[in-house]
Amino acid sequence: MSSQAFQPRIAPYGSWQSPITADVIVATTIALGQIAVDADDIYWTELRPTEGGRSVIVRRTPDGIIADVTPPPFNARTRVHEYGGGAFTVADGVTFFANFSDQRLYRQDHGQAPRPITPNGAFRYANAVLDRQRARLICVREDHSLVGHEAINTLVSIDSAGRTPPTLLTAGNDFYAAPRLSPDGARLAWLTWDHPNMPWDGTELWLAEIARDGALHQAHRIAGSVDESIFQPQWSPDGTLHFVSDRSGWWNLYRWNGGDIEPLCDMAAEFGRPQWIFGQSTYAFQSATHIICSYAQEGRWHLARLDTRSHELTPIALPYTEISSVHTAGVAPQHTVFCGGSPTEPLSIVRLDLATGRREIIRRASTVDVDAAYFASPQPTTFATTNGETAHAFFYAPRNRDYTAPDGEQPPLLVISHGGPTGAASTALNLSVQYWTSRGLAVLDVNYGGSTGYGRAYRQRLDGQWGVVDVDDCVNGARNLIEHGLVDPDRLAIRGSSAGGYTTLCALTFRDLFKAGASYYGIGDLEALAHDTHKFESRYEERLIGPYPGRRDLYRARSPIHFTDRLSCPVIFFQGLDDKVVPPNQAEAMVAALRAKHLPVAYVPFVGEGHGFRRAEHIKRALEAELYFYARVFQFVLADPIESVTIENL
Repeated sequence: MSSQAFQPRIAPYGSWQSPITADVIVATTIALGQIAVDADDIYWTELRPTEGGRSVIVRRTPDGIIADVTPPPFNARTRVHEYGGGAFTVADGVTFFANFSDQRLYRQDHGQAPRPITPNGAFRYANAVLDRQRARLICVREDHSLVGHEAINTLVSIDSAGRTPPTLLTAGNDFYAAPRLSPDGARLAWLTWDHPNMPWDGTELWLAEIARDGALHQAHRIAGSVDESIFQPQWSPDGTLHFVSDRSGWWNLYRWNGGDIEPLCDMAAEFGRPQWIFGQSTYAFQSATHIICSYAQEGRWHLARLDTRSHELTPIALPYTEISSVHTAGVAPQHTVFCGGSPTEPLSIVRLDLATGRREIIRRASTVDVDAAYFASPQPTTFATTNGETAHAFFYAPRNRDYTAPDGEQPPLLVISHGGPTGAASTALNLSVQYWTSRGLAVLDVNYGGSTGYGRAYRQRLDGQWGVVDVDDCVNGARNLIEHGLVDPDRLAIRGSSAGGYTTLCALTFRDLFKAGASYYGIGDLEALAHDTHKFESRYEERLIGPYPGRRDLYRARSPIHFTDRLSCPVIFFQGLDDKVVPPNQAEAMVAALRAKHLPVAYVPFVGEGHGFRRAEHIKRALEAELYFYARVFQFVLADPIESVTIENL
């Protein structure tokens, strides 16, 4: 019996039919968040689009039983800094968490319903640690009770049973994070910083003695400054304080020995991450002398064991290129638990036996069952950019086992400018990227100057140059692909969310390379943002642009809203109407300006969404509307019918 080899169908780029649909993505995908370990129990949060974006705490017992901890309608999510993180902690089987709807802290004993332990009021809580000796939590509190005034951030203690009101521990700085108790409960370490710094610019590590009454005494700074970023203070089992610092130009590991600060692993690698959210962890202790740690080099994350006596770093061979939320499990830790992903594996919670190397996947962010032959792989690429510099990106060529393009046709290119802007593109399997590549669009995910993972000097390329360096790098990344004949120069689009939306709008306004764009809750007016945003980022622009109002000229010169006459291509805008980070007036002003100029424009607002979309129906609508938009602009025929979107003036 003979068989004929499979021959892919010939169809234009963009018109390929893909099994990676918006329905499949929202039905099979969750967002994995914070991980916590309580003895041998493992806890984590899951953001579930199919439950209206509810964030649920989940527990896995040593015998492998997985069950939800927080019952509906509870939503374990804090709004401190608006970005949250560090929404729960667990100890001895008791879970403490911040509930999104009222921002109160709740206590949930095993098998019982949650009950509030903080009073009603305009307070938010995050990053709690349990002080067992004093039956209290120590955490960050953000006070929004003074209407018309900036929120006040402090460290407070909270009775773990909710019998007494919260007690102030320390105040006076603009921001606080990462309170950490020594193993004997006698000392507290924490991070703090002030405007205009962001935590990746400069933070301070403080230490205080805890008196018998629980108050802090003899508080003093032991590391950090306005030009040194400290990340993740943590005590070893023998009571030695460790932390990550970028004092060498790279986020490396250090320890404090009562006066001296000792580097543990001096290398051109990043052991830290930008502190957009609370509760991040890149390392954990296996013993007093051995650390399990993750680090990034050239955009790829690795896991290793560090001997703190010899300073020897021993890599642990794993198939992952993205590793975060590193913890150790057990009374005498023999396992590490982390979130790992790769170009062929979605982000997953992984339990690794440190003795045998055996890996167990506890939970995947996506359960989609799609042949890997539909997945494009990110190819690391470097390219020449402005001022003789080199920039980085990941290139995804179109891939679909069922299709090939007609001879001579080049694919449309979608450039992605990540958010932050202090952030980085991930190499973990992302179905939203594969949504494009499996339909025949190429994708370039750009780690422009200012991105993390490449050292402090690379991060600082964006200082005073936001809207310039990031735009140049996105433009030059696309040009590099054009020069190599990999994409169609007449079908170039750029998309981005938040700060990436600002880069997108700048690229469309101040450059003439791209033919279309999509802005997700992006910034069009820097001056308006300086007047109307939340505390955490209210002075962020001072480093990225310049002091305001002293450099009002720069704010106006780099705001697309003032130069819509330079725009000449279609733009689609997506916006959450409850966004407190980038308010809806930013998108609405840009839409009105394009409409007045009779330029092609589409606007898709979402009721009940904030900064980032969490609900399944909104995620689906945004993906399909953006695809429909590109199909109309670049004139390719979609393989499947999807709901249309109104594009004015097209």
